Amino acid sequence: MEIIYILLCISVIVAVVFFLAFLISVGKGQYDDAYTPSIRMLFEDEIVKENPSTTTKTTSPKSIIIKDQSN
Repeated sequence: MEIIYILLCISVIVAVVFFLAFLISVGKGQYDDAYTPSIRMLFEDEIVKENPSTTTKTTSPKSIIIKDQSN
């Protein structure tokens, strides 16, 4: 029965160490992503709606055009 208490204490200590390491790495900016936001706009599809005067009041799937940005 003693071994369960010893293993429980060791596992709690290891968990605390990993949590502190995680907090330190977040504080130092390890998980900051400076590259992806700058290129995100290149990969998002732009949704353009047709002129409202030419479409009917109900929106059908054909009234939305997705521009293809690849040339």
